[in-house]
Amino acid sequence: MIGYNEPPLDNYANLISQYGQYSEAYRDLKLSFIEIGGQKFNYVDLLNYATGLASRSAPKQNGKAEYKSGDIPTLAAVYLTNFLRRRGFRAGYVNLFQHEKEKLIEYLAAKPLCIAITTTLYVLNLPAKEIVEFIREHDRDVKIIIGGPLIANHARNYRSHERDSVRKQTATISKADENDGFIAALDDLGADIYVIEGQGELTLSQVVSCLKNGGALSGVPNIVFFENGSYEITRMMPENNSLEENFINWHDFRDEDLGPTIQTRTARSCAFKCSFCNYPTRAGALTVASLDTIEKELDSIRELGNVENVVFIDDTFNVPFPRFKDICRLMIRKNYGFNWFSYFRCSNSDEEAFELMARSNCKGVFLGIESGSPQILENMNKAATVEKYATGIERLRQHDILTFASFIIGFPGETEQSVSDTKAFIKAARPDYYRAQLWYCEPGTPIFQQREKYGIEGEGFTWNHDTMESMEAMDHIERMFLTIDETLWLPQWSFDFWNIPYLIGKGMSLERFREFMTLADRLLILEIASVPVAEKEQAQQKHLQDLVKLLAA
Repeated sequence: MIGYNEPPLDNYANLISQYGQYSEAYRDLKLSFIEIGGQKFNYVDLLNYATGLASRSAPKQNGKAEYKSGDIPTLAAVYLTNFLRRRGFRAGYVNLFQHEKEKLIEYLAAKPLCIAITTTLYVLNLPAKEIVEFIREHDRDVKIIIGGPLIANHARNYRSHERDSVRKQTATISKADENDGFIAALDDLGADIYVIEGQGELTLSQVVSCLKNGGALSGVPNIVFFENGSYEITRMMPENNSLEENFINWHDFRDEDLGPTIQTRTARSCAFKCSFCNYPTRAGALTVASLDTIEKELDSIRELGNVENVVFIDDTFNVPFPRFKDICRLMIRKNYGFNWFSYFRCSNSDEEAFELMARSNCKGVFLGIESGSPQILENMNKAATVEKYATGIERLRQHDILTFASFIIGFPGETEQSVSDTKAFIKAARPDYYRAQLWYCEPGTPIFQQREKYGIEGEGFTWNHDTMESMEAMDHIERMFLTIDETLWLPQWSFDFWNIPYLIGKGMSLERFREFMTLADRLLILEIASVPVAEKEQAQQKHLQDLVKLLAA
């Protein structure tokens, strides 16, 4: 299994810059990096650079870096490895492709039956395509399988595939069919087999079994495979894999270098149907693990002996609400000793819940607030109120639980006034960290099906609707970043909220992290604001010196 591939920043920036230096996509990316001496640094790069200067050594790069973005076990890779091992297969994983290429080469030298690539965090082909090309350089024969959200989104968004995928028998599509966007997307990736089921783990195990035993791939449901110059799409057969039977026994990974911070989940899908999100459509109805199963997994985490932080990635960890309280009580009763972080919905909370969270060692939560405007929240089908969000942030602060609030700017119905409402909310509520990002107009989401109602045109980062256009929304985001002083900006690319528990596991205190973010944000302000070159360079040097002093202390 191959986990996460974060392409080098320069490579990714060069790709996005093809849309134009002043395009929405590139401006969105610019809110995540700083340029020093002609070199681009995301916040992890900046931390490594300043740490190197503080220790009077050369800045560390790539595999030698002290800090690595995403350097906690990739849950998709670990879960699928666990799933395959439970079914008698020998399986291993590479966590961070960019930093573990030598490890992957060793795997390939052992002539594995196949390599599977997860795509949980990808919206473009580039990261997966780069892995495929690397594998081909070192082993031309190994079968490469790709699955996950990237493939599922390609499958859903191209009409020709939607038409063929409902067939009960295998369909054949010529590689030369240039009008089929789905096939063109797969051809660009260059793998052998693609899993297109929303869950996909059972399908993956069936593919591996088929390859091992020499069976016909046409008999495996939920896949597309390339053979004899054409692609074949097999019948669809929805999966419903048991969370009870397939929880991760982390003790089985005790020989892996997992590190002090790991992530896990206790549920699949989401109980809500926000109109900007297609995850519930892709993942199906909300399914939750029982308290007994959760206890078994948390027990296995404790058995590792060195885990300090657990990140629950459930989209709605505190839903169902009574179950959430029971999970907190379980962690209190078992006294696991690790900190925990999660997504959290302020609309599903009360005073007892906040107290239970604090007693069970909750140290931080991700709040998908999205807007400070009641009208936009209604358009988003958020099932929450601004007042509930404000109260929740205050209660979390009173219990010393760190908050990160995420916002979307430019959603259909957005106006200058609604943006002003969001800005006022952020300034008044004062979450510890926040980020505002451009609405991404994604085909397949509920709001995309209401194009006529809101006058939506375009897609991706470039769009317009009846009340705003994407470039105007990007202007609002930059102004918010430059004028909100009550909280700190947390960038999206390479340095999301989940880097906080990772850095805590590396020995950084929350106070030191906040001081680092304060200085990093000041450097980013110099990139976004119109600052004369000489003044920018002088201020940049001062902030860098302050960073070095901070990290040397």
